[in-house]
Amino acid sequence: MADAKTQFESLRKWVVEHKLRTVGSLWLSGITGSIAYNWSRPNMKTSVKIIHARLHAQALTLAALAGAAVVEYYDNKTEQKTIRSRH
Repeated sequence: MADAKTQFESLRKWVVEHKLRTVGSLWLSGITGSIAYNWSRPNMKTSVKIIHARLHAQALTLAALAGAAVVEYYDNKTEQKTIRSRH
C-alpha cells in the first residue's frame, strides 16, 4: 500500500513539473484515438472524421487543463498549510 502511494506521489510530482507536456500528450493521444475510431466508420466523409477528431481532442484538452488547475490548487493549498505549521 505504501509503495502505491509513493508511485502516485512520484506521478503527481512529475505532472506538476511538466504540466504542458502532460496536456500535450493527452491531446495527441486523444486526437490519435479519435481519428482511429472515426476511420472505422465508413459512412462519414473524411472532413467530418477530421472535425470530429479535433473536437474530441479539444474536449480532452480542456479536461486536462481543468485537471492541471485542480492539481495546482491542491499543491498551493497544501504548501500554505505546510508553511503555516512551520511558524
